[in-house]
Amino acid sequence: MEPVFGQIKEGRGFRRFLLRGLQRVRSEWRLIALTHNLLKLFQPS
Repeated sequence: MEPVFGQIKEGRGFRRFLLRGLQRVRSEWRLIALTHNLLKLFQPS
């Protein structure tokens, strides 16, 4: 699972959360993970 965090940090430039509070951070992380997975799905092979 470690490579996923590296890809999100380096490839997407995500370094810190913009929102505060556990609920909001969880929501923000879900959105980032969703976009990461969608981009992986729709990459030309």
